[in-house]
Amino acid sequence: MAIIINIETSAEICSVAISKDGMVEFQLEETEGMSHASKLAPFVEKCMNELKRKEETPDAVAVSLGPGSYTGLRIGLSLAKGLAFSLGVPLIGLSTLQILSAKAMFRNILWEGDEIIVPMVDARRMEVYCGAFDFSLKELVKEQPLILSETSFSCLHGKRKVIFIGSGSDKFKDLYTGENAVWLGDLPVKASDMIALAEKAYRNNDFMDIAYSIPNYLKEYQTTINKNKVLSSNKD
Repeated sequence: MAIIINIETSAEICSVAISKDGMVEFQLEETEGMSHASKLAPFVEKCMNELKRKEETPDAVAVSLGPGSYTGLRIGLSLAKGLAFSLGVPLIGLSTLQILSAKAMFRNILWEGDEIIVPMVDARRMEVYCGAFDFSLKELVKEQPLILSETSFSCLHGKRKVIFIGSGSDKFKDLYTGENAVWLGDLPVKASDMIALAEKAYRNNDFMDIAYSIPNYLKEYQTTINKNKVLSSNKD
């Protein structure tokens, strides 16, 4: 097991957590608006002071890569890269959609284990960043930006139970015509939700290049709506 500093800045919540042996040792968060630029560095400094007080040193730094807020992701990854470089420890990058899916799995629900989890991050208007995963987090539908319509995720109709979660999921409720859906709504992602995936990545030596790693925006910043193709039943 490892001591990992986890950083999550993909949405409005700015949060940092120290994990040890897969458990939260220390965490800080700010929920009032997009204050990442002013809050993140002091949060990390407090984490380092806490580790120093316990005479412990981090083994890795983990960061949420997105998709999400362009500004938040840049701030989070920039600080994570600098911290990992200065400490001489590896950098772990995690998909925000996978973090959200893992968060759903830890909800107090009687899971059968064959459900399909569809995380959706709001991208304004009727667009979301989304994907679909099974309980091993195998990607069933690739992560992508998507303009929602009645045909979106029609490939999942009539199959296993489908769990929709995230800030963009509620606006899909009235469009999805399948009868096999469960709606968990918006469950904000925090640094503490990253711990299980960060531990797994550390065990598997799944690290990022500190110099060349970039956020997973899924699409370039645009001032106009991108005309994306809508996911339909003939999509994987």
